[in-house]
Amino acid sequence: MWYKPGLRKGACLLVCIWSERGIERQMHCSAVLSKMALTQVSSNKCAGGYQKVYEHESVELQCKMKFAVYLPPKAESDKCPVFYWLSGLTCTEQNFITKAGAQQAAADNGIIIVAPDTSPRGCGIEGEDESWDFGTGAGFYVDATEEPWKNNYRMYSYVTEELPKLINSNFAADPDRMSISGHSMGGHGALVCTLRNPGRYKTVSAFAPICNPIGCPWGQKAFAGYLGADKSTWEAYDATVLAASYDGPKLDILIDQGGDDQFLSSSQLLPDHLIAACSAKKIPVVFRRQPGYDHSYFFIYSFMSDHIKHHAKYLNA
Repeated sequence: MWYKPGLRKGACLLVCIWSERGIERQMHCSAVLSKMALTQVSSNKCAGGYQKVYEHESVELQCKMKFAVYLPPKAESDKCPVFYWLSGLTCTEQNFITKAGAQQAAADNGIIIVAPDTSPRGCGIEGEDESWDFGTGAGFYVDATEEPWKNNYRMYSYVTEELPKLINSNFAADPDRMSISGHSMGGHGALVCTLRNPGRYKTVSAFAPICNPIGCPWGQKAFAGYLGADKSTWEAYDATVLAASYDGPKLDILIDQGGDDQFLSSSQLLPDHLIAACSAKKIPVVFRRQPGYDHSYFFIYSFMSDHIKHHAKYLNA
């Protein structure tokens, strides 16, 4: 039984990390036998539930990480589905929880929202703070393979493996009911996580996602730095490429795009490429171009309730 929102008593976690070098695979497993070492950073009553922020030592990223979790009133007495939100360039866990206005809709639909940070921080890597679109705040939800990034910049594995295990072990989360969404770089991450893991997420949506990073300056810079010069390795993190070869359960993708988004006009987002790939594979995409809206959280706030309803339709089915 769950008596109050927050950590479960005596929670444990088994974390398995896979690393591949050549044809060899090494499995490193770390079992935490005592209560999970989560430190509560903040807790605020919100929409009848609690908006909390926690800090923990990440095994994947080898640094302290923060994540935000909204616990709806229903989480006090029952397990709830989980909506994962991935933020965009320069963001932390704070942007979404203070600007998107998602908590009331989450409370109404009995959905937990988890919003992690966008990259490792404070790793002491030379150059990590030199650019706003690479390094700190710009993890691009990949597992880096290049020095000096590969030991810390493993946001894909953090989001798809370590963080869900942490959430399922410590909160009233139903591990069989997950969905994912995000904005810009985070929209790219949400689409990639879904397309690479058929059936894991009940649905996916995105706001102004970077749809074809191989073909845009942001993606080319990040992928070259994190993944190296071999562009064939980039394809594993490109939603347009992944959609073209998708062979999993039926998807229902919702994408909102601001019509006055400066990054749309500068060819950073390339939604037409993804829509064409999905159309060829008969993957349903509801693409809504919203006139007058830009790339900001004012845009996200305006349509967030629609996205929560979209996710609730599948999470609460």
